[in-house]
Amino acid sequence: MTGVWATIAEDAAAESELWASALLPAKERDEVAVFSPLAPAALAVGLETIYEGYLMHYGRPRLFAAGDRDTRILLGDYLYAHGLVRVAEHGDTALVSDLAELLSLCAQLRAEATPGEPIADGVLWAATHALIGSGNGDLAVAREALRDRGDARPLAALAARVAGEDAVERAGGLHAERASV
Repeated sequence: MTGVWATIAEDAAAESELWASALLPAKERDEVAVFSPLAPAALAVGLETIYEGYLMHYGRPRLFAAGDRDTRILLGDYLYAHGLVRVAEHGDTALVSDLAELLSLCAQLRAEATPGEPIADGVLWAATHALIGSGNGDLAVAREALRDRGDARPLAALAARVAGEDAVERAGGLHAERASV
C-alpha cells in the first residue's frame, strides 16, 4: 500500500506548489487505508485519493495539512476530481456513478446533520466500496433508505454481508478517528 501514498503525494505536489506545501512531512503522515481494502485493489489509489479529499473537507487528512480553510476546500476538491479521474481510467462508468452517488449522499447527510449527532457516512463509504461497480440493486435500495428515511441499517447489513463484519468494523473505526461530526 506504500505506493498508494507516494502516488497521491507525488501527483498533488506535481500539480501545484500550494498542494506540495500542504503535504505533511513523511514522518507525520498516517498512511493507513480505510475503505479501499473493501474494494478491488486496482482501485486503491483512486479511492484513497477521493477519501483524502473527503477528509480535507470533513475531517483530519492523513497526508496533508492545509494552512487555511480555503486551501483545505480547494485541495479537497482537487483530490476528489483527481481520484475520480483515476477511477474513470478503468473504463467502467458504474464505478464513477457509484462514487458520485456516495459523495452526493455524504453531502446531503452533512447538510441535514444535527450538530453533535453522529453521521452515518462511514457505513455509506463501506457499502459503496464493498459493492463498487457491481450494479447490485441492493446498494441502491440501501442508499434510498438512508437518503429518504435516515436508516443506515440496510447499508450496514449489506456491507457486512459482502465484505465481512470485521472488515467493515475496522474501516468504520478508522473513519470515526478521522472524520468530524
